[in-house]
This record gives sequence, structure tokens and C-alpha cells, in this order.
Amino acid sequence: MLSESSRLIYGDELITATELNQQPNRVLDLAMEHPVTITRNDQHFALLRREEMTLWVKAATLSLTVFEVTAAAYRLRLGEAISSANPYYWLTVFDSDELSELIAELEKAYRLAESESGAWNQIEIVIHEWHESAKAIASPELAAAFSDEIDEVLLTPPQIESTTESTQV
Repeated sequence: MLSESSRLIYGDELITATELNQQPNRVLDLAMEHPVTITRNDQHFALLRREEMTLWVKAATLSLTVFEVTAAAYRLRLGEAISSANPYYWLTVFDSDELSELIAELEKAYRLAESESGAWNQIEIVIHEWHESAKAIASPELAAAFSDEIDEVLLTPPQIESTTESTQV
């Protein structure tokens, strides 16, 4: 991911500050197509569309999240404890096989996001669904509901009354 990201970020065009001052429209047109590096003295500035920067920030944030979730899952699989202050303490409700499944799903979503920029949301969805499952597993109300042995009552088909007789009077 990093080498691909570096190629995308730094595969841009170098523009001097003088060129930017002399041809601002041309530089902005270039920035519409791909990132542009503006150089002034020994400093470099990136110029890119805000949507692209938003995507890079989201990718960095989600990459950190994936790392933290998988690190917590690996620690639990190894039998290590994680602190209740850990934001992913909810992973403790899963057994080793389930944690392996979570790690595999995250890895698949992460690899998909590498090739499809819109797929970053899939990582959020995977984590959200696993977190919701953890809440359900940890819920005493749901456990009681699932273990309740009240006899089921079968539903009967609804009776449909004919309205044609009452309208023929």
C-alpha cells in the first residue's frame, strides 16, 4: 500500500513558485488532473483537489484503525489480555476462530480499498458489523430471550370475509 500510495502522491509535476505566479490557471488545471508540487527555495508544497486530500486522510485514519483492531485481535488469539480501556475491548467476546474470521475480513476489505478508492467504506462496515455482533453476544437481555423456552404459538391464516354479499342488498 505504501509504495502504491507514494507513487500516486509523488508521481506529480514540479512547478516553481515563479511559474505559479505567472500561470496560476495552468497550474490549477494541472492540479485538477493530478497532484502538483510547488517548489520555493528548498521547500515543497502539495496542491491537490480537496476531495483527494479527504480520501488520503480517510485512508490514513482507517489504516490506523485496521492496524489497531487486528493488533487487538492477534493479542487475544495468543491468549494475551487487553485492557478494558482499549477501544477494541469488545473483541474479547469472540473466540479464536471468530477473531481469525474478523482479521480475514478486514484484510480482504483493506486489499480491496487499495485498488478501489471508494471501497474504504467497506472497512468501516466490517468493523461496525463485528462491533454490533459483539454487543449482541454480550447482551444479557438477548441471551435470556434466546434461552427462553416459552412454547411457540403457530399463527393461523387470516380469515377473509367476502364483502360482495353485503353490497348486493
